[in-house]
Amino acid sequence: MALSNAQYDLLLRKYEATQTKNRHLMEERKREVRDKVKGYADLCDSIASISVAQGEKLLSGDDSALASLHDILAELRKQRTELLVKSGYPADYLEPVYDCPDCKDTGYIGTEKCHCFKQAIISLLFHQSHINELLETENFDNLSYEFYQGDDLHRFRSAEQTARNFVKNFNSDYHNLFFYGTVGTGKSFLSACIAKELLNKGNSVVYFSATEFFEQMAQHTFRKAGSESDVELSDITSCDLLIIDDLGTELMNQFVASSLFSCLTSRHLAKKATIISTNLSLEELRDRYSDRVFSRITSQFELCKLTGSDIRIIKKRNRK
Repeated sequence: MALSNAQYDLLLRKYEATQTKNRHLMEERKREVRDKVKGYADLCDSIASISVAQGEKLLSGDDSALASLHDILAELRKQRTELLVKSGYPADYLEPVYDCPDCKDTGYIGTEKCHCFKQAIISLLFHQSHINELLETENFDNLSYEFYQGDDLHRFRSAEQTARNFVKNFNSDYHNLFFYGTVGTGKSFLSACIAKELLNKGNSVVYFSATEFFEQMAQHTFRKAGSESDVELSDITSCDLLIIDDLGTELMNQFVASSLFSCLTSRHLAKKATIISTNLSLEELRDRYSDRVFSRITSQFELCKLTGSDIRIIKKRNRK
């Protein structure tokens, strides 16, 4: 699961905060019980003093002290539990509290990441992917062929299969996708489907509309020393999957073409996958951007053309 050092440190700090929270909860419970349960404090004091006394015997050479201590403490702890229950508390009220009992809020079981840590990674990646709300509706579970027919349906099914194969082979096969064609035919939808599947597997995905993407690139290029950006440049260039949605909707200038080429080149050299969706035709892509951008996309991306009616408009009409 790909995490930057900053992301990993963030998760560890959250685990430390959880441990602190639960430790304070235990301390509050102990104070509460000592104050409210008659005889409980005396039992605790007895356990402490007997432990010290038996420890001294063990140090002086009395080998039977350890077994004796075990039996005495077992009886006193039994009495302590009975007092708790009699006073209306659960028997385990003073047992250690953990959000995750399996790893005891450490994030690890031995040297392996606990299931809670893996889920925390996925949750973090979802949050930082910029598409949390979008993926609630745009995913393979909600995929429908209702609005396609003829050649349009054939193209969509082909693009869907390409998207599913992309997910299936993602960790073993470096691949890029370029969804293009008419407005509202499922290009962004398929990109989101892929994003959700990969995020669920723990891959890092960063999603931008084209406008947001070039704004971020500009911030990193022109920002003053010491200023901060929402997303680090390293996240853009090294995330497992970068999605640039609606390429061609941004305000065009020379910086846009050069920064796009630079980003695609960096990701290609690092074998990091990129998905681009656009309403531009291939001819418009060539005319709008430099020849080298056009060449890089057409030679290093699998091209998926989608056609048909604007599904968003159809759905809007049907709701009326």
